[in-house]
Amino acid sequence: MHYLGIDWGEKRIGLAYADDLGVPVPLPAATAARFSERMDHLQTIINERKVNCLVVGYPLNMDGSVGYKARQVDAFIKALEKRFHLPVVRADERLTSHLVESENRNKKKRFDRRSGEVDSLAAVVILRDFINEHELM
Repeated sequence: MHYLGIDWGEKRIGLAYADDLGVPVPLPAATAARFSERMDHLQTIINERKVNCLVVGYPLNMDGSVGYKARQVDAFIKALEKRFHLPVVRADERLTSHLVESENRNKKKRFDRRSGEVDSLAAVVILRDFINEHELM
């Protein structure tokens, strides 16, 4: 299987990839101003890397309930399914961006939020947790 991990955001879409080895690696985030251009970015990666499963971070509330952000991700998932015709898996993403920032704060690494680097590292965490949870590799 070839997985594309996705950390959705209104302005940036963080991306990570894992193949049969099961080691997620960050990819350049989709940061274009227009949503259609961000979807084109995903199309290119899906085609180039022969992705056959999308793993989307699902932002549940801390109590496990579905809130406003999760409903926005549901709409994004519908757009993914319509365009790419691939299986889409929702993966709990609570605190992934916070985890990435705090891990790198200890390394004194500074991120430019606009670059999408934090978002793609969050996608790595989402994809890694999904692979580990399902013992896929």
